[in-house]
Amino acid sequence: MKNNKPLKGMKILCFVGDLYEDLELWYPKLRFIEAGAEVVVAGQKAGVVYAGKNGYPCSSDAAIAEMNSADFDGLLCPGGFMPDKLRRDPQVLQLIRDFHAAGKMVAAICHGGWLPISAGVYKDVRVTGSLGIKDDLINAGAIWENTPVVADRNFVSSRKPDDLPDFCLGCIDVLLRQKK
Repeated sequence: MKNNKPLKGMKILCFVGDLYEDLELWYPKLRFIEAGAEVVVAGQKAGVVYAGKNGYPCSSDAAIAEMNSADFDGLLCPGGFMPDKLRRDPQVLQLIRDFHAAGKMVAAICHGGWLPISAGVYKDVRVTGSLGIKDDLINAGAIWENTPVVADRNFVSSRKPDDLPDFCLGCIDVLLRQKK
């Protein structure tokens, strides 16, 4: 029988905040859980219910300030309007830098790319993202590709909710490479 829990024993951190893109948080979260990973959703405060851009609620398991990249195997940065606020938080930016420095997955979809941009980790990294932040990605030193998913070293990126199946497969591939 094929291993249907390839991410068993792995732990993923996911950011949440008001007006996150509902599908870009929930689809990967559930996909990672289905693959055996533990997912911790962190917002600016623990136990807060954040409203998605399309109205779907998500409760934070933990506070971002209490998170340490050493406790996780990867990071998920969903899009929506949330990244524009979270990228102003120095703790969020440091966490992203720490994940990158450790060679751990940093995954961003749509406007979630604003977070690694503001953390300064996209220099010379092949990425994609929402067409709305294409110029931001290029100006941050990233190498833009208009494709459903781009995986470059520990980075995974996608453009929009329609790309979620490819995005999740790209994330799982990167996580499995890290696991070896």
